[in-house]
Amino acid sequence: MKKLALALTAAFVASPVAAADISTHVLDLARGVGGKGVPVVLSRRAADGRWQRVAASTTDADGRIRHFDEKAAFEPGVYRLDFDMTRYSDASARPFFPEITLTFSVTDAKAHYHVPVVVSPFGYSTYRGN
Repeated sequence: MKKLALALTAAFVASPVAAADISTHVLDLARGVGGKGVPVVLSRRAADGRWQRVAASTTDADGRIRHFDEKAAFEPGVYRLDFDMTRYSDASARPFFPEITLTFSVTDAKAHYHVPVVVSPFGYSTYRGN
């Protein structure tokens, strides 16, 4: 009985407060690979309409940012991802869209929001992934 109580206490203490998780992925459709080395800034719209930077990271070798900040609490609100495509590590890529901005809503503080961008030389698309 003591072991069960201790395990339940440890699980309760170790559990983080529910907060939305945000991730992204840059996929180079022309080359069929992840877009590594792309700096991405995550911002949240404040009550006064201004954007506040909440996190930043760079895509890994697979073109992914799995977590922006494991300690951050992404509460419901309007967020945006700003991708600096001029820093994409493919030296032959000369992006027609040097910056890509994706704006989206976080409505569920317990949900995972995966917001990838699929890029090609003269276009891009996005969707809510899982």
